[in-house]
Amino acid sequence: MLSGMNSTSDAAERDSAGFRRRGFEVTRLMAFVDAAFAFALTLLVISFDHIPGNVPELVAALKGIPAFAASFALLAQLWWTHSRYTWRFGLEDGPTTVYSLLLVFLVLVYVYPLKLLFATAFGWISDGWLPAGFAITGVDDLRLMFMIYGVALSLLGITLIALYRHAWSQREALALDPGERVQLRVQLISYGFMPVLGLLSALLAWLIPERPQAWMLALPGCVYFLNFLQWPVLAWAARHLRVRLSAS
Repeated sequence: MLSGMNSTSDAAERDSAGFRRRGFEVTRLMAFVDAAFAFALTLLVISFDHIPGNVPELVAALKGIPAFAASFALLAQLWWTHSRYTWRFGLEDGPTTVYSLLLVFLVLVYVYPLKLLFATAFGWISDGWLPAGFAITGVDDLRLMFMIYGVALSLLGITLIALYRHAWSQREALALDPGERVQLRVQLISYGFMPVLGLLSALLAWLIPERPQAWMLALPGCVYFLNFLQWPVLAWAARHLRVRLSAS
């Protein structure tokens, strides 16, 4: 089912990646997903904080802004990814609904380890000046926290891959032009970084010995810096796919 989709000739508006707009209506599914993401962002604020009653409490609350900002940025990116999917493809069929609801479920689960991980990271970086608000009492706690976050991130990535693979399966019905097909396949590669890095981080956390060296404790978190490698990888993939397309 194509929700609010005009004909190809009518869908002349394109985004920065060259996708024509096919989704024109705010559907119930879109509204539900938007509301769920808004609720998740609310949980970031109210689940650990309270209204300050004095200046020291206000300062302590303000110190939580970096962790909130980082968490907000990641959730906003996930929301924008789904919003862009709707804008570009206008799909509201069974698979789209299932994957969208699964994405919402995972986001609501993901919001807790996300905030805790960033708060702990900023607390460690600032040597306690930025309060973590979360006590890690040993290696087992750290190992479990990284594993939970890694698995949650991996499931989110797999869900996005499934969502965009469904769009790829509908490429003929959507009348995707060659440029759109290249960009869609590049996006699928991009979302593949999430489960790969998440599972790698979880594996490294699981392998932390009982008496680790300091660098071993930081390694599961440092894995996520490999995400910056996606930009040269995606640039190469886009060039390769365009060459294949022109040769075919």
